[in-house]
Amino acid sequence: MTVPPDTQLSLLLRLQDDGDPEAWSRFVGIYTPAIYGFLRQKGLQDADAADLTQDVMASVTKSMKSFKFQPERGKFRGWLFAVVQNKLRNYWRASSKLPSARGDTQAMQLLNEQPDERNDALEIWDREYEQHLFVAAAEAVRPKVQESTWQAFWSTLVEGESPAEVALRLTMTPAAVRLAKARVLARIRREIHLIEGETS
Repeated sequence: MTVPPDTQLSLLLRLQDDGDPEAWSRFVGIYTPAIYGFLRQKGLQDADAADLTQDVMASVTKSMKSFKFQPERGKFRGWLFAVVQNKLRNYWRASSKLPSARGDTQAMQLLNEQPDERNDALEIWDREYEQHLFVAAAEAVRPKVQESTWQAFWSTLVEGESPAEVALRLTMTPAAVRLAKARVLARIRREIHLIEGETS
């Protein structure tokens, strides 16, 4: 009997068990790239983004010991975004990279040129989160399908090749390529749903 993949909620609950390294490995594989990508988009250098990502994960690890899912308080994705934002804010303060509040014209101009930070950050977070969630789901699905099916999907959806081009290269019909693409995409969507579960 095969064990069904974790929903995000069951994965989060498993994280409370220090003796479950597989749950932590899965969690880190899903969320670390999204956090790192977000921090890079917000202007951090590679090493700083990597360090801050580790800092976020350390905070999450500590918080998981007393984690209680409360859907009325929002989704896990939003909670994680708040943790990342707080760590980023602390980073900027500590590194004195925020402009000083001098009150002169140049400082006011700099402040006026800044976009709405919360909306900008949330948009970047959502984009990074969704991109890396897709990657995690795709990596989970790929070993479960034939290589030609995967190549048909990847070549058409990700690389933008036409079904006719892919069919010729893979010795398939264009209809078979389209069907392979649809089937893999459906499996990836199911995997995303399982990863996000009720708390996305």
